[in-house]
Amino acid sequence: MTEELNYVMVTFTSNSVSTQEKPYDLDVIYEEVKTEEKACDTHPVIQEKVKKAPSCNLLHLIAVGLGVFCVILLSFVIALSIRLNTVKSEQETQRTSFEKQKEELIRERDRHNWTMETIMGHETFSVKHYCPEKVCKPCLDDWVLFQSSCYLFVDEEYYSNWKTWQGGREDCRKKNADLVVIESLEEQEFISKHTKYYRDENHGYWIGLSYNFQMDTWMWVDNRNLTFMYWNKQNAGRTARCALSLSHWDPLGNWQKTGCDMKNRWICETRALIKS
Repeated sequence: MTEELNYVMVTFTSNSVSTQEKPYDLDVIYEEVKTEEKACDTHPVIQEKVKKAPSCNLLHLIAVGLGVFCVILLSFVIALSIRLNTVKSEQETQRTSFEKQKEELIRERDRHNWTMETIMGHETFSVKHYCPEKVCKPCLDDWVLFQSSCYLFVDEEYYSNWKTWQGGREDCRKKNADLVVIESLEEQEFISKHTKYYRDENHGYWIGLSYNFQMDTWMWVDNRNLTFMYWNKQNAGRTARCALSLSHWDPLGNWQKTGCDMKNRWICETRALIKS
């Protein structure tokens, strides 16, 4: 900044002052005037600076305050987001837990209903045999559990104990069961696995399948039609009205049509007391 200097010419008239001292007095007065001018010129600048300083400081404080507020707001949003995610995760976990508990309760209810229906199907229910020491088991001794059924493979050694198809069915009914009804490939394979070869290739185990004259078709003892068929390729006679399961044949083709009066072993099936 260029400083302006104003020079003032002052003329002094005095009889008492000598000519030699005038220059000194003039210098003094000149310096005084110069100083005063500087003071006069500088004063407005100071005032301007003083006036501008408060506005600058105020803007700075506002900017800082806004920055702090933004940081606080951002932190709050992040914390809120984390909290919401945590709550959502906890709710999802609880919902999954409740769903599992609900499914387990439904299964438990179905098992109890199944057991009650099985007991009600007995004319006389033997608690002693089914629940020894007050702990119930799904099947009686000598019966084999598969899925939700119990199977008895009657493996009588002597011919005198073998039975016709109807005789085998009556024996099963005495045990609160019936001749086996095969409903799936898995059950067919299970049956084949537990039968034994005996006497000759014509003998096997009676199953609950026979020819219905009125319907002119093969039907199970529970009056259901055939869904799966595993007949072998041997030719059957005209009197072949009942079905055997032959142990020595391929499980996918071991049903044999034969006469119902032939004596064989047999397979009984009944509901398990406890549903698997």
